[in-house]
Formats: sequence, C-alpha cells, structure tokens
Amino acid sequence: MTLTPLVYWAQRHEEIYLRVELTDAQNIDVHVQESVLQFRARGHGAKGQNEYEFRLEFLSPVKPEVSHKSTQRQVNITVRKEQRGWWERLTIQERKPVFLAPDFDRWLDESDAEMEIREKEEKRNKLKALRQKEEGFVSLKTGFLFVYNLVQFLGFSWIFVNMTVRLFIFGQDSLYDTFHTISDVMFFCQILAAVEVLNAAFGVVRTAVVPTLIQVVGRNFILFIIFGSLEEMHHQPVVFFVFYLWSAIEIFRYPFYMLGCFDTEWKTLTWLRYTIWIPLYPLGVLAEAVAVIQSIPIFYETKLFSIPLPKAIGTSISFSYILHIYLVLMFLGLFINFRHLYKQRKRRFRTKKRKAN
Repeated sequence: MTLTPLVYWAQRHEEIYLRVELTDAQNIDVHVQESVLQFRARGHGAKGQNEYEFRLEFLSPVKPEVSHKSTQRQVNITVRKEQRGWWERLTIQERKPVFLAPDFDRWLDESDAEMEIREKEEKRNKLKALRQKEEGFVSLKTGFLFVYNLVQFLGFSWIFVNMTVRLFIFGQDSLYDTFHTISDVMFFCQILAAVEVLNAAFGVVRTAVVPTLIQVVGRNFILFIIFGSLEEMHHQPVVFFVFYLWSAIEIFRYPFYMLGCFDTEWKTLTWLRYTIWIPLYPLGVLAEAVAVIQSIPIFYETKLFSIPLPKAIGTSISFSYILHIYLVLMFLGLFINFRHLYKQRKRRFRTKKRKAN
C-alpha cells in the first residue's frame, strides 16, 4: 500500500524548499510537470518501511528543473519559481494537504527574506571587493618582485660577462684591476640585496629570514669593510674570485625567481638554481675567508676600526682580532646556509618526483 510521508516547506523569493521525512530513502523519483511536483520513494517513514509518494500542485508556475539531496534522515528538495515573488501559500488549493506543514527551521517572513537577500548581497560585495583588493596587491607584489629580480639579474650578468671578457682579453692582468672596473655595479647590487631581507621579514616572499640575513650581511661586510675600506686590497686577485663566484651564482638565481613571479618554470634553469650553489657557494666562502686573512695584517698595522679603551688601560683592541672571530662565524654561517639550501633542493626535487609519480 502506498503511503504519504510528512513534508515540511519554506520559501524564498526565488525558491521553494521541501523536506521529506523519510529515513534511508531509496529509488527516489522526483519530477515537476506543469507546476505539479510528484514524489515517490521507498524508505522508513511514519508508517515504517514502505513505498511513499505525494503530489503538490503549486500556487504559481515553477521551473521544471528540480534538485534533491537524500540524507540518512530525510530528502531535501529545491524547486525554483518561474517568476521572483512571495507566495501567500504553497499550493493552488486554499486548504493545505494534511501531510504538509511549515518548516520552521528554514521559515522566514517576506521582510526577513528580503533582509537575508540584502545580507547575502552585502557579503558578496565585500568578498568581491576583498578579492579585487587581494588581486591588486598580488599584481603589485608580482610586478615589484619581477622588476627587482630583473634589475639584479642585469647587474650580476653585466659583472659576470664583463669579468669573463676582460679575462679573455687581458688574461692574468685583469685579476688586479677588478675592484676599479667592477666595484660600482657590485656596490649597487649588494646594497639593493638588502631588499631581500625585508621581503623575507615582512612575508613578501616565503623564505627564512636568518639565511638571507647571513648571506646579505656577510657579502656586504666583505665588500664594504674588507675591500672598500682598504686600498691595499683593491689590487688583490682575490677580489676577482670573490666577485666572479658571487655573480656566477646570481645569474641563475634571479632569472629563476623572475619566472616564478608568473608561475612559470624552465626545468634546466630550475636544476641549475638548485645545484650550481653546491660547488660555488663553498668556493665563494673560501675566497671570502682568504680576503679576510689577507686583510688582517693590514688592519693590524693601520689600526683602522680599532676599538679604543679607557685611558686607565691605555690601549685599544685591534680590528684584526675581531676578524679572527669573524672567520669562525663565517664557517658557522656556511654550515647554516648550506643546510638551508640543501633542504630547499631536497624539498623541491622530492615534490617534483611525487608529481611525476
């Protein structure tokens, strides 16, 4: 025998919601034809496990498309009105069917429904404005990072190409005037590199602050203190090796970041960016250490940057002693940065390997 389930209803200006009290419903058949909804399913209702069905002729025309979703406890049906409006009742018959009742969990008066629409519209507008703001910020950030990496790439490329050409033309003689021919551009690039520390600190890019700070401060210490403040160091061949190794790393790192601004990747460049540092980074630190060692006797003799002590002691601390401590810190920084770069490489290629599988 076919039975009628309990049906609860609510409306909005554009939709009708029906909730059919039927547990574990199966073989659900719901369709709308000429504004008449017919429902049939088998499940556990008020009369136990049986076939249940009902028929509703709506007050006004509705669209034939109907959607339904079955849960363990009920069947939820959504019907869209043909024209937007508020109905005084659900069915064309003034007397509602005995199996039909208001769904007070979803019930709203017309004014409340209008308020709900306004709230949804306001929420959509806020989300849209927030999304546009975020897109604008992302576009600004992307443009800023691209320009920064482009400038650095051009600067270090000029250094690398200039030094390479001079080496081929002048041979060994080019090692002794590197500082005078290259230092201005290197000063510019290394001062600008301070932006990378700020980017990491303020979350503009996702990278650790400490390794970035170690690299930028370490390079600037060598460039400004060891090379820049001592004229005796300007003609040392070690300047060539330090500048050449720095630029050899950066001409692969910055174009990799430039492509990353637009979620683009060149596999060869990616491999070089995460691999070339393995031989070049330790060699660069070794060249820096040689430069520091060469500068120690010069600082000792000239007493440049010596730290004065009170007259009672009557002496000062030579800056050369600080450089001995700095040598130890250099190799500690090498360990920290090497570990950081190795983790980056391992994470990058492990992710690629997983995607390939």
